[in-house]
Amino acid sequence: MAQHGWQALRAMIATAAVMAALACSPSDGPGPVTESPSALPAGGTGTVEIGGRRVTVHVPEDYGPARPAPLVIGLHGYTSDAAELESYLRLTPESERLGFVYAYPDGSVNDRGERFWNATDACCAFGGPQPDDSRYLSELISTIQGTYRIDRARVYLIGHSNGGFMAFRMACDHADQIAAIVSLNAASWNDPARCRPSEPVSVLAVHSSTDETIAFGGGLIGGAAYPSAAGTVTQWLGFNGCAPAGRDAPKLDLVADLPAAETSVRSYARGCAAGSTVQQWTINGGPHVPQLGSAFTPAVADFLLSRAKPAR
Repeated sequence: MAQHGWQALRAMIATAAVMAALACSPSDGPGPVTESPSALPAGGTGTVEIGGRRVTVHVPEDYGPARPAPLVIGLHGYTSDAAELESYLRLTPESERLGFVYAYPDGSVNDRGERFWNATDACCAFGGPQPDDSRYLSELISTIQGTYRIDRARVYLIGHSNGGFMAFRMACDHADQIAAIVSLNAASWNDPARCRPSEPVSVLAVHSSTDETIAFGGGLIGGAAYPSAAGTVTQWLGFNGCAPAGRDAPKLDLVADLPAAETSVRSYARGCAAGSTVQQWTINGGPHVPQLGSAFTPAVADFLLSRAKPAR
């Protein structure tokens, strides 16, 4: 993945003290998602405009309306875009392997011409428009569900950096729509009271221990705090009602340029409500944009697809 986006984020953080109001106001948000379902591709990969933004959708070859398919939404980082996210994570082959419909939208463009998601007060609406991205993505999920036969118990989000912040925001705001999320090098709200999930959402929080942009130990962006990796996990243990004692699993080899089995795994399942789970993966020695190996995306996709909402 190109590095300019993350360099821009570091520069933004360094000067953010002079920026105005980082609060996540819904004003200036996009209009409702009203595009005709016929605009979305019947098969293969197609890019359409939905709610004023580009959305690329991949429909796996074995999709058919006779059998509901899972849905995965991919969310890019600050200053990045949907195409760059896909080149980084390479989720399209996983869509074919596991049979899920895969959508990856572009965020809004700020007054500097940089794409972003308005996720939390810490990330990443740095002045300019304050779109209601929580509403936008919820409506995007509903639009896709109105076009394809989607298994509503198996809707997932995966995001990197700002996209990971946004995945947590969606789990906070729209837990009824989402079974599980994966976040790579991001955090939830610093104030747990601002996250009120209506039901459990399974969470896989992946953090690099030497992340130079979103600090493993938590920090500030423009005066707004975000929690540490441990703090984010602790919040979601509480939201899902999980016991605080986790279990270590064998380490994973997920990053190409670090020694083998660099990623520690800790799982929390005991006591978690409604069959949910929380997992914490720590990429020991990893940076903000780790050089992902071939095992990373299949591993996180398998985590997502293993989770489902209870039958209603």
